[in-house]
Amino acid sequence: MRSSIVIIIFLSNLIGQQRTLNRIQVASDEYDKYTTVGNLGLTITNFGILGNGWNLMEDGSIHPSCQYKQQTEIAREQIEHFSYAGLWVGGIVNGERRVSTSIVDGVFEAGNEGFELFAETPILIQSSISSTTQDSMAQYYSPSAISHQDMFADFKDYGTSASDNMGIPNHNPLGIEIHLESYSWNYSYADAFAILNYTFKNASSDTIRDIYAGIWADPSVANFNYTDYYTPGGGFTWYDNLDGFDESEDIAGFNRNIAYQYDADGDDGWAESYLGMSILGGSIPMKYLKTNYYQWVWTNSNNSDYPAYSMPIDDNERYEKMSSSVPKGTGPDYTSEGYPASENSWLFLISAGPTGSIPNADTTSWTLAPGDSCSIAFTVVCGLWADGFSGDSPGRRNNLYVNYDWAQKAYDGEDKNRNNILDEGEDTNDNLKIDRYILPAPPPVPNMHVEIESKKVTLYWQNNAESYLDPISQEADFEGYRIYGARKTDNESLGEFSLLLETDKENDIGYNTGFSMIEIQNNYGEPDSININNTYYHYKFENSEIKDGWLNYYAITAYDRGDPDANLESLESSIYSNRVYVYPGESASIEDQWPDEPTVYPNPYRGQALWDGYGSRNKMIWFRNLPEEAEIRIFSLAGDLVDVIQHDESYKGQDINNIDERKNPLMSGGEHAWDLITMYDQATASGLYLFTVEDKNSGKIKEGKFLIIK
Repeated sequence: MRSSIVIIIFLSNLIGQQRTLNRIQVASDEYDKYTTVGNLGLTITNFGILGNGWNLMEDGSIHPSCQYKQQTEIAREQIEHFSYAGLWVGGIVNGERRVSTSIVDGVFEAGNEGFELFAETPILIQSSISSTTQDSMAQYYSPSAISHQDMFADFKDYGTSASDNMGIPNHNPLGIEIHLESYSWNYSYADAFAILNYTFKNASSDTIRDIYAGIWADPSVANFNYTDYYTPGGGFTWYDNLDGFDESEDIAGFNRNIAYQYDADGDDGWAESYLGMSILGGSIPMKYLKTNYYQWVWTNSNNSDYPAYSMPIDDNERYEKMSSSVPKGTGPDYTSEGYPASENSWLFLISAGPTGSIPNADTTSWTLAPGDSCSIAFTVVCGLWADGFSGDSPGRRNNLYVNYDWAQKAYDGEDKNRNNILDEGEDTNDNLKIDRYILPAPPPVPNMHVEIESKKVTLYWQNNAESYLDPISQEADFEGYRIYGARKTDNESLGEFSLLLETDKENDIGYNTGFSMIEIQNNYGEPDSININNTYYHYKFENSEIKDGWLNYYAITAYDRGDPDANLESLESSIYSNRVYVYPGESASIEDQWPDEPTVYPNPYRGQALWDGYGSRNKMIWFRNLPEEAEIRIFSLAGDLVDVIQHDESYKGQDINNIDERKNPLMSGGEHAWDLITMYDQATASGLYLFTVEDKNSGKIKEGKFLIIK
C-alpha cells in the first residue's frame, strides 16, 4: 500500500513543481545512502545534496529522504520532512562575492547553475556497533568509529583546477574541497537527529575572506500514508506548511537558533512533526559565529505579499542572504514568531559565519589562506508535536527541543562552554581536537536468536550486555532486561510494542526479580547455556498461544541503573536494533514425511481478512502443511488454471505486497501466502477453488479446496 502511494506522490511532483533530480551520473556519484540506525532516515550524497526527492531507486524501492520516524510500525508517525536540502558555501575572493551551491530552487539538471558541487570519492560508512548479530551495521564495525553510523563524503566546487567551473553558467568556484562527516546513533534519546560536520579546505591560490556555510532546504512535512492522491481533498500538497526560527535558550543559557517547518494543520494527525536545522559549532568558538535565517516561497524572486522574503537569484544575493537574517514582521499576516503566517511552499536557509582560519584584530572578519581549513557543524533534527497545544508554540516544540539539546550535547562532548577563547596565534584547527561526540550509553542490545513454530515464538539471547562499561562512569551498571512483542494490526491506539516481561538484578535496585525465570539451567537448577548454530545463549523466553499467519515482532533490550551523580536516568538500549519480524506457522514437512493434508486459512475468505491492507493487491490467504520444496497449482471449479506458486524454505513473502520482504521476516518454512491475484494479473472472483500441492522431492501430490466470498 505504502509503495503505491509514494509512487503516486512522486508522479504528482513530476507533473507539478518538477522537483525531480535529474543528475548526469558520474562513476562516483551516490544518492542511495541514508542513515539507518536511528529513527531519522536522512539521505546523504557525496555531491552536497541531502534527501532524494522521494524518487525510485534502481531496485524499485523508495528510501527515506528525511523521514521520522523511520523505524516505527505506526503509520501516523512515518512522516517525511523534505524532498531535498543541500549545502551552500560562500566567501569573498579578491573583493568578489562567490557562492557555491549543491542545489537551488527549481534547478535539477546537471550542468546548470546551482548544481555546483562534484563528488570526489565514494561514501565511506563505519560503525561502532560490533556485537549485535541482528544489526546490519555490525558489518561496518571499526574501532575508530565515532557513532553507530558514521558516513564520510568528499566533494568540491571545481573541476580539474581550482578555477575550472565545469562549464556551469555563472559559477565562479571558490576553489574549495569539502569533507563531510555525518554521525547518527540508535539510542532512544538520540535517534531523532543527525550531525553533519563540514570541513572546507582552500585548494586555490587565493585567500578567501569571511566564509559562510548554510543549508538550503525545500521542506514539506507530509505523511505518504495519508489518504490517496486521487481521494477528493486528500493526498500530498506542498502548500500547507509554515516556517519559523526558534531562538529559545537551552538549559545552559545558549540560544538554540533552530530553523523549523511544520504542516499547518497536521493533516488530521498524520503530519504532526517538526523539521529543524541548526548550527552546533565550528572550528572557531561559537561566540564568533553568527547564525542567520532566511525563508522564501519556492522560486519566488519577487514576493509581492512579503517583499523581504524573496528568492536570491545570483551569487551576490545568495551571499547577502547567508550573511544576514530575514527581518521579523508584526500584525495578523505574521505568526507569533514574527514570520509569514500564510501557508505556502516555504523554503528556508540557515547559515553561519563569518569563519576561516585567521581572524582580524577584533575577530569580526576571518580569512582562509591557501591550504588552510575551517569547519561548521549542523544538525538535522525532528520532533513530534508535544500534546496539549492547539497551535505552533514553544510548548508544542518541546520534543524538538529535547532532541536538539541531545544533538548539541553530542557535538559539545567535553566542550561545555562552546565559547573557548583563542589565544593569540593559536591555530583554529586545534579546536577540532576537542573530545566531542561523547554520549551516555546504555548497555548494548543483547545478541538474539529466534525460533518459530505454530502458535509459538521462542527467543534466546546472550549475556553480552552484562559486562559493558558505561563510557562516562566507567562502571558496569547493567541492571536488567525487557522483552517486547507486538502483533501488527490496524489498531495503533495501544502503541507500537507491549512489554511482555521485565527482569532485573537482585541488588536492592528496582524490582529485584532476578533472572531465574529466563535463565537456561542445567539439571541441577544452575545457570547454564545452550549451543545453537555454534553460538551459546544464556536466556530464553517463550511467547505462546499467538496466531499463525500474523506479522509479529519482538525485541529484547538491556537497561542500566542510571547515574544519579551525573543526573542521568536509567538508559535502555534501542528497541529497534534487534527487532525481528516473524510469521508463526507450521514448519515444512521433511522429505518422505508428509503426514498432514495441505490446507488454506482463512477458509472461507470473506472479502477481507483483518491482516489485509486497503489496496486490491494487499490481500492474503495462507497455504499450510507444505513440503520443503513444493509447487502449488490453483484451479477454478471449471478446471481452469488460476495460478502457479513455487515454494521453498527460503520463502520471505517476496511475491505479494502484503508482506514486506525488506524486513527479512522469519517464516516457518511450511506455509506460503497468496495475494488472490491470478497468473493473468487479475483479481480472483468469488467462488470455490481447487488446488494441488506437489512435493518437488518425492513427486507426491495432495489436493485441497477453499472458498472465496466477496
